[in-house]
Amino acid sequence: MNAPPPRPAETTGDEFRDDLGDRRGLDPAVIKQLTRLDPLRSTLSVLQTWLEIAALLALAVLVPEWWIVAPCMVLLATRAQALFVLSHEAVHYRLYETRWLNDLVGRLCAAPVGISMFAYRVIHRLHHNHLFGAQDPDTPIHGGYPRGRAYLAGKLLRDVAGLTAWKTYAYFWGAPSAARLDGAKSDPLGDTSPRLRRDALNDRWVVAGFHLTLPAAALAFGFFTEYLLLWAIPLWFLLQPLMRFRSILEHGMTTETGDAWRDARTNLGPKWLMWLIFPHNVHYHLEHHLYPSLPHYNLPEAHRALRDGGLLENAEVRPVGHAARLAWGAPAQ
Repeated sequence: MNAPPPRPAETTGDEFRDDLGDRRGLDPAVIKQLTRLDPLRSTLSVLQTWLEIAALLALAVLVPEWWIVAPCMVLLATRAQALFVLSHEAVHYRLYETRWLNDLVGRLCAAPVGISMFAYRVIHRLHHNHLFGAQDPDTPIHGGYPRGRAYLAGKLLRDVAGLTAWKTYAYFWGAPSAARLDGAKSDPLGDTSPRLRRDALNDRWVVAGFHLTLPAAALAFGFFTEYLLLWAIPLWFLLQPLMRFRSILEHGMTTETGDAWRDARTNLGPKWLMWLIFPHNVHYHLEHHLYPSLPHYNLPEAHRALRDGGLLENAEVRPVGHAARLAWGAPAQ
């Protein structure tokens, strides 16, 4: 495996940089067009996800049979991941041009799944700007693959057993060092603008308050069992392996040199599978790293433009099945 890039100088700010490296990208006029936000499309994505959640909750409550409830629990975990992806859009300021509206909707998507959207904005900025570098807090999650079937199976089993959820939430609360996921960065909230740091610290209290109030209300109003089965358990036990495996498919089994063209993967597959594990076009992950200013609904067009321009040669674009086989493969010698 190639050595990681040298650690760059500290960049205290709040920007997400394009990551083309020394390769030619799309015409600036095309990028300008693709960067434009469409508030209607963002709203439809948010409404779609919440309506899917409402439908699954209603089905499980109205037909409380195990053969209905069990698949609903799994599907609710996939929709929780869809909420995470929408909060990721808000992290990049890609839901709405109006900043307060973007952040409000992002928090409404993030808080129910236990994420501090503002803290995640700080963490995710380091991932984008220092891909596989010493400051990238994501490297311990997906770095070093393939590690062999036994290793990956063990990780996923620990996720399903609920042993790793606390690490996930420590990460999304801006404390990856508490989960031993910090690489060389023990205080990522200190490497950002004062505004983002303040917002992140305050938002933690909002998320904590939500997740104290929800079970208390469920207990008081007689739906605590439904809360456990249809929300708490999917978040704590089922969402974790989904997020880990998706992260590995996005960045694992790569050169780990910091070259986004080879270290961020676009996974291609049937629409139903993308809906399950890569909601809201997040499978176009290479395009997202190259141009983090693009909203999710324009990533397919960016992919086509890059492909038609011959710019994806030697880039990390694969069928998702191929990437999955690599993930389960034997360690590189």
